[in-house]
Amino acid sequence: MHLGKALRLERIVNRNTGRTIIVPLDHGVTVGPIYGLVDLRETVDKVAEGGANAVLMHKGLVRCGHREHGRDVGLIVHLSASTALSPYPNAKTLVGSVEDAIKLGADAVSVHVNIGDESERQMLSDLGNVSSRAAEWGIPVLAMVYARGPKIENEFDPQVVAHCARLGEELGADVVKVVYTGDIESFSKIVDACCVPVVIAGGPKLENTRQLVQMVHDSIEAGGAGLSVGRNIFQAEAPDRLVRALHQIVHEDYSVEQALSLLESGE
Repeated sequence: MHLGKALRLERIVNRNTGRTIIVPLDHGVTVGPIYGLVDLRETVDKVAEGGANAVLMHKGLVRCGHREHGRDVGLIVHLSASTALSPYPNAKTLVGSVEDAIKLGADAVSVHVNIGDESERQMLSDLGNVSSRAAEWGIPVLAMVYARGPKIENEFDPQVVAHCARLGEELGADVVKVVYTGDIESFSKIVDACCVPVVIAGGPKLENTRQLVQMVHDSIEAGGAGLSVGRNIFQAEAPDRLVRALHQIVHEDYSVEQALSLLESGE
């Protein structure tokens, strides 16, 4: 592996556990300044203090959302975008470059692909081109790959999710983000078929914290490499405490009950 890429990966993936906690904060482009993202610097401070390995954001927010004080945290610059107001919300387009991310001091870049969408062809081209460019510079690539389109009956189907993970891996991603399939057995098969770390998405806001903690715990049991969760973290009542509890599961192999006890104690 390119030395620069190896060094940058260690800034977003814990070198001892091979796992990571990434908190995406890119939702403003899609849905606007929702709760938890109005004061981005405060949110970054909280998740960094909780022990997140990296935050993910669009290039324009780095100047008002990254570190000036407090605990350091890795930076992933997101290169894909679409809005919820578009008639084609699943059609992601590139809005930044690997060079943009380098100039901002990013440790990695990320690209979003929705396979099954009518614009899949362009998104595949974008991921392939970004991964090639990133390889030249030694910049890690996170591929967020979901199945969303007219032929997709169930985006959580293990075979469909396995296809998503494999696509990201084959097009050059260093870390792949997919949805959790709902059980340890099926997700372990997805992880086993991938030679790069696989992290889970958080998806829509969950009903309660226990659901999130259980999902993260089970994904780790299945061999997953952690999580890339946005709303279920930054819209939590205490994002710093929640990340601290998730950190214990991801990096210290805590049980669900141990993590929830830590969260409830407020330590």
